[in-house]
Amino acid sequence: MSLPLVEPDLALLREGRVLIDVRAPVEFAQGALPGAVNLPLMDDEERHLVGIAYKAHGQDAAIALGERLVSGGLKAARVAAWQRLLAAHPDAIIYCFRGGLRSQVAQQWLADVGTLRPRIRGGWKAMRQALCARIDGATEQPLLVVGGLTGCAKTPLILALDNGLDLEGCARHKGSAFGRHPLPAPSQIDFEHAMGRRLLDLPGPVVVEDESRRIGAANIPLRFWEGMVPAPRIRIEMPLDWRLAQIRKDYIDDLWEVHRRQFGDWLGWVLMRKQLSTALGRLRKRLGSERLARLQRLQALAFREHERGNRQAHEAWLAPLLTEYYDPLYRHQLEKHPERHFLHVGDWESCLQVAREWSAEAASKDGRPQPQSA
Repeated sequence: MSLPLVEPDLALLREGRVLIDVRAPVEFAQGALPGAVNLPLMDDEERHLVGIAYKAHGQDAAIALGERLVSGGLKAARVAAWQRLLAAHPDAIIYCFRGGLRSQVAQQWLADVGTLRPRIRGGWKAMRQALCARIDGATEQPLLVVGGLTGCAKTPLILALDNGLDLEGCARHKGSAFGRHPLPAPSQIDFEHAMGRRLLDLPGPVVVEDESRRIGAANIPLRFWEGMVPAPRIRIEMPLDWRLAQIRKDYIDDLWEVHRRQFGDWLGWVLMRKQLSTALGRLRKRLGSERLARLQRLQALAFREHERGNRQAHEAWLAPLLTEYYDPLYRHQLEKHPERHFLHVGDWESCLQVAREWSAEAASKDGRPQPQSA
C-alpha cells in the first residue's frame, strides 16, 4: 500500500490542523509544531536504545530492535492512542523528525487497522525551516515599534491592534525581572514557532513592542531583531499614578490570579510571594544594598496589607522601583540612541490611534492585505 504524503505547507498551521507528533517526549519538549499532540512511537528510553543499535549495527538492526521493543500490547496501546485522537480530529496529520521511518511506521500500523492518514514530507525539520523563513521574511514588511516607560501598557496596545505581534506573549515573559510567568517558559524553538505562527496571519505591516533581544529565556531571532532596530517608533507617556495602577494589575493582580488558578489559594500565595521577593533580590547589584533593603521592607509590609485585602499597598514599593530604577534605565537607553526618531510621543489612546493610522497607510503603500478583526 502506498502511504500518502503532504507537503510541508504552512497552510496546515494557518488552518489550525491538529498534528500527531510521533517523536519521543524528550524531542517534543525541545520544540514542537503549533497544534501538535505528542503521541510517540517510542518513549525516551526505547528511542535511546534504538539509537545505540543504529550507531553500532546500522539501520536494519535498529528497526529490528524497535519492532521487538514496541510490540504486542504496547504496540496496540500506541495505535489505540492515535485512533482516539483521529476519532476526535479525523483530518489530523502525522509527522516525525524528518518525515521518515517513524512516521511511516505509524502510518503503516494505522493502515493495518483500517485508518489511512498522511505524513508530512520532511517532517518537523521541513516545517521548522518554513516557519523560520517566515520570521526572516517578515523583515521585508513594514514594522512599527512601540516604546515607553515601564507601566505604560505597551502590551495591551499591541493586543488591541489586529496586526500586533506580542513577543512577550510568545516568550511567556513580561520582559523584566518581575516578568516571569508561573508556568514554565517555552523552549527557544517553541518561542520561534509561536512567532512564526502569528506571522502567518500578518502579511502586511506589523507592530511590536520595543524589546531587548532577550525576553526571559528566549532570544528574538537575529534577522528579525536587526529589522526592529532601525524601524520607526512611537512612545507612550503616561503619568506615574496611571502607570502604577497598570503595574499593580500586571505584577500583582494578574500574577495572583494565575498562581491561584494553577496552585490554589495557599500554595499560590506562597509561590507568588517567593517569585516577587526573589525578583526584587535579583536587582541587588543595580539597586545597591541600602536601597534594596528599603524596598524589601516596603514589599514585606505590602504583603501583610495584601493579606488584609489591601492590594494597593504594593504601590509603596512599586513606585520607588519605577522612579528610582526602571525610569532612569529607560531614559539611559534613550540617551544611548539619540539617532532614533519617534513618529509620535503621546498618551496611550493617541499612540493607539497613531499605530492604527500608520498601519493603514503602510498597508496601502505595501499593497498587501491587513488582517481582519474577528
